[in-house]
Amino acid sequence: MTPVINAAGSFTPLGVSRSSFQVAQSAAKALQSFFVINELQALASERLSTFCGCEAAAVTHCVSAAITQAVAACIAGTDPDAVAALPDPQGRANAVVIPEVHCVNYGHPLTTDIRLAGATVIRAGGEDACSLRDIEKALDQPGVCCLLLVSSRLTTIQDLDMRGAVGAARRRGIPVVIDGAAQDMRIGDLLGTGADAVLVSAHKYMASPTAGLVLGTRAFVERFRAQEVGVGRAMKPSKEAIVGVLAALEERQAQDPHAWRQEQDRKVAMAVALLGHCPGIHATAEPDPVGMPFQRVRVRFLKGANVARTVVQNLKAGRPSIWVMEHQLDQGVIMLELVALTEDEIRQVIEAIRFALAAQAPR
Repeated sequence: MTPVINAAGSFTPLGVSRSSFQVAQSAAKALQSFFVINELQALASERLSTFCGCEAAAVTHCVSAAITQAVAACIAGTDPDAVAALPDPQGRANAVVIPEVHCVNYGHPLTTDIRLAGATVIRAGGEDACSLRDIEKALDQPGVCCLLLVSSRLTTIQDLDMRGAVGAARRRGIPVVIDGAAQDMRIGDLLGTGADAVLVSAHKYMASPTAGLVLGTRAFVERFRAQEVGVGRAMKPSKEAIVGVLAALEERQAQDPHAWRQEQDRKVAMAVALLGHCPGIHATAEPDPVGMPFQRVRVRFLKGANVARTVVQNLKAGRPSIWVMEHQLDQGVIMLELVALTEDEIRQVIEAIRFALAAQAPR
């Protein structure tokens, strides 16, 4: 197997995160035990809702699964016949409104998750902008069952009025779901919009086994869990995932947020300082665009995108294989996320960048 240093963040193709020994041990112990899964779900609901400040919660396989199951909940509710019929909506309202700027691709189109539930997609606004009026116009179309919003650094704009959009849907009696997959440190902000449910990944920055968390109203979580005997059957969480979520939650509760942020700032400052000695690049600290409490390192290659691409190729080809964020590569920029990395790994990344740059220098 290829050894990897992951400076690309909570990136699914690299396994997302590294669990602590305690979380891994809890999951391993669960694998050797039997449970009444409904009791585990009830315990998870109690602990997650207490920590997050919502009425109820549930665990599913991942946020991609949670989107499908949440949309199914908006179509079928708790009606057993309707649940069993999906993805055939049988004439029920099944249109999901989503801003065009929120139709992100996490490795596949988010709209695929919507359609898997038997829903159709109504895109509000355009590729570069979405106003509250655009959302209201879409919500007024016939057959709307849900408004889906996305909080992610991958959305093309970050200034959409989330509270206003939620309010517009609620005035029309339309439930609202927010996909906040990588936003588990902003749950309070997202719930504060008034959405019926917020979906986050437990396996990203909480570093649990793979699991999606559904946090919201008691009524919505009941409808969500009703889908477990329908389309949600293929999306069920494992026992070790639920137990691992509970262990990861304990660690998050014990964490000192201020000290954690200071440590992240220290790592970023160290990396920027070390990269400052590398000719041909300009490194700066950059805050997360949607408000997660850490910075990333922005590395701009002064000779442009071709040099940046070659460096990225060389980083991946090395041992260990080093992966970085490439979404700005066409601009000659890479991003380094250091949250999961040790100081030694950060130094290895910087040395590899230095070596890759030196290999391109004229001789």
